[in-house]
Amino acid sequence: MTEPTASRRTVLCCAAVALAGAAAAGCSSSSGDDGKAASSGPVDLGPAADVPVGGGKVYREQAVVVTQPAAGEYKAFSAKCTHAGCLVNGVVKEQIQCLCHGSRFGISDGAVQDGPAPKPLPAYQVAVQNGNLQVTKG
Repeated sequence: MTEPTASRRTVLCCAAVALAGAAAAGCSSSSGDDGKAASSGPVDLGPAADVPVGGGKVYREQAVVVTQPAAGEYKAFSAKCTHAGCLVNGVVKEQIQCLCHGSRFGISDGAVQDGPAPKPLPAYQVAVQNGNLQVTKG
């Protein structure tokens, strides 16, 4: 009895599937699809004074936006838009703005104020320690 041999097409197809799976596993991150990252302790973002009252600041490297809706009241959100995953651009006229497709979010709760974003920005914990903003994701 002879063993069946795999065709070249079968071998190449299986290799491509295996490589695609390995690439997908290597590209995955702990942030998931909802913009939340695994908590690994607070991240120091610098002086709280950098965030204006009635406005906010985008920390692009950390993918966080911090707002100050009222004096001394700080809020932190994922800076990743819930529509297409673009980083929000800034805070203008008391709205967190994403210029990719025009979504706008409230500075006090991250709620969608203008679409196409389907849901609010995920909120993070924020505290002021020694004058610096400390944000904990997750």
